[in-house]
Amino acid sequence: MRDPDPELSVVVPMYDEEDVLPMFFERMRPLLDGLGISYELLVVDDGSRDTTAALLLDATKDWPRLRVVRLLRNSGHQAAQSAGFRRARGEYVVTIDADLQDPPEVIAEFLAAARERDVDVVYGVRSDRSSDSRAKRTTARMYYRLMCRLVGKQIPFDAGDFRLVSRRVVDAVNALPEDGRVFRLVIPWLGFPSAEVRYVRAERAAGTTKYSVSKMLRLAFDSVTAFSAAPLRLATWLGLLGGSMSGVFVVGALIIKLTGRSIPGWTSTVLAVSIIGAIQLLCLGLLGEYVARLFQSSQRRPQFLVGYDSLEDQGHQEPVRQR
Repeated sequence: MRDPDPELSVVVPMYDEEDVLPMFFERMRPLLDGLGISYELLVVDDGSRDTTAALLLDATKDWPRLRVVRLLRNSGHQAAQSAGFRRARGEYVVTIDADLQDPPEVIAEFLAAARERDVDVVYGVRSDRSSDSRAKRTTARMYYRLMCRLVGKQIPFDAGDFRLVSRRVVDAVNALPEDGRVFRLVIPWLGFPSAEVRYVRAERAAGTTKYSVSKMLRLAFDSVTAFSAAPLRLATWLGLLGGSMSGVFVVGALIIKLTGRSIPGWTSTVLAVSIIGAIQLLCLGLLGEYVARLFQSSQRRPQFLVGYDSLEDQGHQEPVRQR
């Protein structure tokens, strides 16, 4: 029997993690059992195509505090976190990925910091990212600097999705009406008292990363358009710039005509049309991102759909796809 109201919920989004699962369980179970508090390990299977779901359901047979929530389709990392927040029951909720780049042993430090400093959020801040590639470190620095500029200085630099939050924060996040939330921005924006715990980020224990370049770019676009109107203001300023440049070209053309000089070629015309056209296309693209978010919001489609929850569906085992 699981504790009805565990003190700690550990939310783990997973997608095609069959290779790392044995190592993850080997490190996570003795750690959580040794904390001396009631807990649930809530794994959100984000529509995995491999044997992740089968391995998880098999593990629940001899680990009663392991809870498996399966989404009907792959909805994305942030959506899987949202599902975990909706289902978590603990007074404290920790989010961590399954790849073991973020050490589970730091969870004990999170709990100690939350209690000793009386804070609602404890961020895991990466003090050493040497295990990441140079390209990833560079793009990460650019991302956090941009977010700090757009959203505010309250965004912890080099803090990802490895964090602890209190029940107050979980309830506040779940009460937000927006879909497609980016947790590493939403939680700092709420403004709850916070602390930081620094740690060294390790290499992925097994398997391959699920964050491709396209997904990282999508995260960056979602982060910007969800939290700031700065791109729209940029479009306005670019429009003013384009209008000013057009005015300069018009004045130049009139001066040339009045002084009797002929235009030597079409270079200046092509240059003007190219610059103005590029600015217009960029502005349309920025406007399109915001219109797309409004369109998606107006559809009111759920961000995720839960197909199975081992806590609620203990009477039957959901069939899982095998490779």
